[in-house]
Amino acid sequence: YDLTLITIATENKKTVALTAKLFLTLFLLSLAIACTKKEKKILVFSKTEGYRHTSIEAGIEALKKLGAENGFKVTATEDARYFEEDSLKQYAAVVFLSTSGDILDDLQQADLERFIQAGGGFVGIHESVTSEPDWPWYYKLVGAHFDGHAKVQEATLNIIDKNHPSTSSLEPIWVKTDEWYNFKDIDPDIKVVIEVDEDSYEGGKNGAHHPIS
Repeated sequence: YDLTLITIATENKKTVALTAKLFLTLFLLSLAIACTKKEKKILVFSKTEGYRHTSIEAGIEALKKLGAENGFKVTATEDARYFEEDSLKQYAAVVFLSTSGDILDDLQQADLERFIQAGGGFVGIHESVTSEPDWPWYYKLVGAHFDGHAKVQEATLNIIDKNHPSTSSLEPIWVKTDEWYNFKDIDPDIKVVIEVDEDSYEGGKNGAHHPIS
């Protein structure tokens, strides 16, 4: 099972809690599907070899809080040596939290592929879509390539699929301030649950159907 996700992000700590509600459902869904017999543990990876977002530390604390409240353990690391088969198999899901640049070597990439193919879950948050620029398999997983972003501003989000577990608690329209990513080489097979309305802000490049989650 591949949990494919193009994510929204936040540099504003006041919006961490709102965005976290969306990701909480995705985490729980990923955990449930990945392996019900395992202890529920996720690996949060935040290594950066490019731009580093100041929201990473707040994101780690938010995920640990969600884990404490919802019965799963969180291992947060920037050590790529965790991406070894015997290490990964203890986790139900891997979270790339605003990772950037070339963060895994060839062997670590292969072990992450095996982890996903064996049923492990994956969640990519914000800048994770800029990671591993020369690894085609990864971009099938996350759904697209990064193509720049607009300035931080308010925009309107349209909930495309209200029946999906990650969006069922949201109103059909969600207005929030964020750093809105543009994408290229979007995989046509991804499941889009939220789009951003380009008429509601400046700097969008993906047209009438701009996927954001």
